[in-house]
Formats: sequence, structure tokens, C-alpha cells
Amino acid sequence: MKEIILAKYGEIALKGENRSTFEDILTRNIKRRLKNLGSFQLSRRQSTIYIEPLDDGDVDAAVEALKCVFGIGAIQRCAVFPKDFETVTENLSYLKSALDTAKTFKVEAKRSDKSFPMKSPEIQQRLGDAVLDAFPHLGVDVHTPDVTVRLEIRDNGAYLSAERIIGAGGMPVGSSGKALLMLSGGIDSPVAGYMMAKRGLIVDCIHYVSPPYTSERARLKVEKLCELMTGYCGDIRFYCVPFTEIQEALRDNCPEEHFTVLMRRMMVKIANKICSRDGYGAIITGESLAQVASQTLPALYCTNAAAEFPVFRPVIGMDKIEITEISRRIGTFETSILPYEDCCTVFSPKHPRTRPKFEDILAAEGAYDFDSMIDEAISKTEMKRFKYGEETVFLD
Repeated sequence: MKEIILAKYGEIALKGENRSTFEDILTRNIKRRLKNLGSFQLSRRQSTIYIEPLDDGDVDAAVEALKCVFGIGAIQRCAVFPKDFETVTENLSYLKSALDTAKTFKVEAKRSDKSFPMKSPEIQQRLGDAVLDAFPHLGVDVHTPDVTVRLEIRDNGAYLSAERIIGAGGMPVGSSGKALLMLSGGIDSPVAGYMMAKRGLIVDCIHYVSPPYTSERARLKVEKLCELMTGYCGDIRFYCVPFTEIQEALRDNCPEEHFTVLMRRMMVKIANKICSRDGYGAIITGESLAQVASQTLPALYCTNAAAEFPVFRPVIGMDKIEITEISRRIGTFETSILPYEDCCTVFSPKHPRTRPKFEDILAAEGAYDFDSMIDEAISKTEMKRFKYGEETVFLD
């Protein structure tokens, strides 16, 4: 009995003449995710990528890896038979692990090969009878069954399964360009990166450190977040920007109540230059409206005015509970709550201005020459690459 994994398209199925471009990207992403799990042969037909394990292919591990690949709408682990109904019913033991502990089931049949002599309703009825004969403890429930048995008659065989897993959805990473995520050590920004990777963006990360005010543990915490994000985002380039001198200059030369917004503007200006130099098309942040003083509408206006690229804020309308739920689901929450503070807490004003006026921010910023400090910080930026399933590699 041959077993195979079917990775069924999500939104790609709705694409038109350029659909093959998205299919190519998704196929490459799947190959990268499976490269350390043994040998697999991939082919694609009928809005599906067929993933066939060879001698050393680990099917269990492959299914787990595919759950995190954007662009896949559903994953089915199937047994493949010739297009002969009797052969299928003689091998219902394949469903034993799924059906032995179930109480109810239903059958779904799809006949893509219209030359097959039985139509879908007849397949469903006869297969249902065969399942009841093989597993007499089961009852039929067509509305909320414990298990759905599926039989697909495709051009190249009959595919029997009782395991259908909802995929990650979205678009394949790399199909929408690339953007730079302003990654803090908190809960929100990793979720923002995850959500934009789901829309097909390559997500790389920029982080700001302020030694001695921030610790090495704080930096390592953020690097750990990068490693965790590769499970969904794929390889990540990580920019670590020294920010101490800029923050000290802001502290010494600008009004305290404007410090947080001015600091955010400096971060955006640094991100602008790296985006321009390295070909990023947008900046991503984890800002959520009204969550903190720097995320009120007037404050966001002042920060956004410093951007030369589109700023994506995918969690802007979400509350902390919603963001935390996603953080837990993607596995970043426990690292995000480690008690190592990032540079955003350095010199934090006691009474930040929640409704700053743009002209006051520009006046405060213009009182000191920050441009040369920004260029110097970029020149001292360290870079790493976090590769999915591999150790961190330092870049020259």
C-alpha cells in the first residue's frame, strides 16, 4: 500500500494566468521544509501538490512541517490505490487508527475523473456500507461526525483518507516581495511578522539595542524569537542596530514628554535607509491602536510621517487577548514574556504626551543633528541569518 500526502492549494487556486508563478514558489517552499526529513518526490495536478515519500521519507514529520507552510489550504494523508472500487474496500484497514476510537463517521467522495463508472453519490453510499461492515461499532452522522472518510477518484488513482488537516492558508512566502519587521522583544511584533508572511511577504527583522541599558539576554531573547518565526516565515535576515548614542542624545536634547515618539521616528528613519539599500518594499510594526502612549492616533501620525515606505500594521485593530492567542498558537508567547526589557523602555518618560502635535515633534527633532548619528548606527549594524532548521550563520 502506497501512502502519499496531498497539499491542496489555498488562495492560489483563485489565481489566473500567473498561477504557475505562485505554484512554483509554493513548491520550492515545501521542498525547503522537507529537505531534512528524508526524500520526497513532488508533482502537481488539479490544484494539489502530491508529496510522495521515498525510502527514507518521514511522513509524520512531513505532515507536521507542512502545517506551517503558507499557501497550503489543506493537508491530506492518503493511501493510493488503482481506480478500482473493490480494491479500495479491501484495504479499509488503512483507516483503522482513525476509526477505532471514533463513534460516528460520514463519507465524502469526489470524482475528478469523470470516466470512472460510479458517480459521487453512489461512491459515498457504497463506501459507507463497506465502512460499516468493517467497523460495526460506528454510527453515521452526516452533520458533526467524529471522522470524515474521503475518497477522491483522480486522474492518476483513488485516494483514501480519514485525516484532513486545515493548512496555514494565505499566500506562499516570497510571492509578495519582502519587508522589514521592527522586532521588539514583546508579544505583538512576532505576531505582526507572522501575519504579513501569511500574505506572501519575505519577512526580515530589525532590532535596536542599547547597551549597557539593555542586556545581552534581551538581545538573545529577540534572536530566539527570530529562530521561532522561521517555522512560518522561512529564513530571516536579522539586523541588530546599536541605538544607545541616539537615545542618549534624545534624552539630553529633547523634551522628555516627546521622547517615545521621537525614538520611534529615529527607528523608522534607520529602517528607511536599510529598506532603500537592501531592497525592502515596506516596514512592518506590531503597533496596536491605543495600546500604549506611542500608539495613539496623533502619535502614530507623527511616527508614520518619518516613513518613506509603506508601514504595515497587521495587529492595529486587535486587542491584547487576540494578539496573545495568536502568539501562543505560533509558539512565540513563552519567549516574548521573558523578563528582559528592550530599548523601548530605556529613558521612558513618566508622563509621555499621548496627543503630540506634529510641529512640536519636528521642532524637537530639529534641535539636534540626528542624521549623522543615524548613518553611524547603520554602519555599526550587525547582521545574522536565521535559517529554518539550521544553526544561525553570521554574515560578513
